Amino acid sequence: MTGWFDRQGSASFGPEIVAQSSPIDDARDLDRLLDRIGEARYVLLGEASHGTHDYYLWRSRLSRRLIEERGFSFVAVEGDWPDCFRLNRYVTGLLDASSAAPVLREFARWPTWMWANWEVAAFAEWLREWNLRQPERNRTGFYGLDVYSLRESLDAIVLYLRRNHPDAVEKAYRAFRCFDSLGGDDPQEYAVATLLAPSGCEAEVIELLLEIRRRTAAASGFGGGLAELDAEMNAAVVRGAEAYYRTMIRGGGASWNLRDRHMAETLDRLMIHHGPNAKAIVWAHNTHVGDARHTDMAAAGMVNLGQLAREQHGSDGVVLVGFSTYGGSVIAGRAWGAPMERLLAPSARAGSWDAALHELGGDRLLIFPPHPEPSEALLAPRGQRAIGVVYNPEHERGNYVPTVLPLRYDAVLHIDRTQALHPLHIEPTLESPELYPWNV
Repeated sequence: MTGWFDRQGSASFGPEIVAQSSPIDDARDLDRLLDRIGEARYVLLGEASHGTHDYYLWRSRLSRRLIEERGFSFVAVEGDWPDCFRLNRYVTGLLDASSAAPVLREFARWPTWMWANWEVAAFAEWLREWNLRQPERNRTGFYGLDVYSLRESLDAIVLYLRRNHPDAVEKAYRAFRCFDSLGGDDPQEYAVATLLAPSGCEAEVIELLLEIRRRTAAASGFGGGLAELDAEMNAAVVRGAEAYYRTMIRGGGASWNLRDRHMAETLDRLMIHHGPNAKAIVWAHNTHVGDARHTDMAAAGMVNLGQLAREQHGSDGVVLVGFSTYGGSVIAGRAWGAPMERLLAPSARAGSWDAALHELGGDRLLIFPPHPEPSEALLAPRGQRAIGVVYNPEHERGNYVPTVLPLRYDAVLHIDRTQALHPLHIEPTLESPELYPWNV
């Protein structure tokens, strides 16, 4: 995958890419992207790593404009429902706290830095200020889409039932007892235990989910109660998490598909809750946002959130925005559960999309037409770097996803040199004015 550029450094498809790109410096340079979004009701914003300041900053800038100028209803992120719902209560004025930081510090599951960081705190402070100026019914929410919070969601269900439907608590306890018998508090132990008990706690969890839905049906629809929405979502998480961990231990792409389908279903449920004119912003990794059909994921039988959104909601308008960088620093761990570190990402590999975009010079916004007919050169799959929460810069050859860029995304923000995220659990350095709440 070499030889893309001649000695002058221009790509063989240079004019086509240049015509679709423009330099970006601040939020005002997003006008072209706002025009491309138009009246779309779904805007999915990616990231090429879970630990890069610039991706969070630009997602905040665009989200802020979408909320202020286009009336978007909520932000839904690749995060756990219980933690994000607590932040939702803060940003909508239902939870009193000294600031967003102590609320975010309660994000305790590794990798904590994904949402417990100063960049999210800054956006949350702005969102709370914005919401407190709006009628309560029009306030913009902040929710989690992910499937990992099995035990935390079970705890929340028990609390809800004790307060509102004590006669139904036994069904939650039944699920608790089943999980305790197959691994206790550790989902990984539960996954291993299901090798000997293949059905796991599926029956108990389905019974609990149906009970919660029966109890909340009248109050959790459009404009319904937040307590009922929270209970139903936590029940769906327990159902999804149980299936996810039971499937994960058997390998293959089935657990990935379960997770992304759960995120898509959660997004659908939030749209119902916010009403027929709801508009959604999603923050998640490129691997979830970029349409999987235009990567090597398709050959493995894998789907993702971006693909499902296009397939199911294309008539409502879906815009997928990816991110890219040539090099810089990133927060990650060298193994699952390892301490977070500030690591240097080397310059992008020759022949990758990231290296190609670097040749354009500086930070660029690329916008592809709604029905692209790109040249053969642009249709050739090229690697696009994807850094996860586990990252070893010295062994990153496998971190590139073969991608047809103008079909995987509707737009791409290329930030040529990036800097690492600023986790709350590391002593903050606020030398950058971009970290202060009202400068995002």
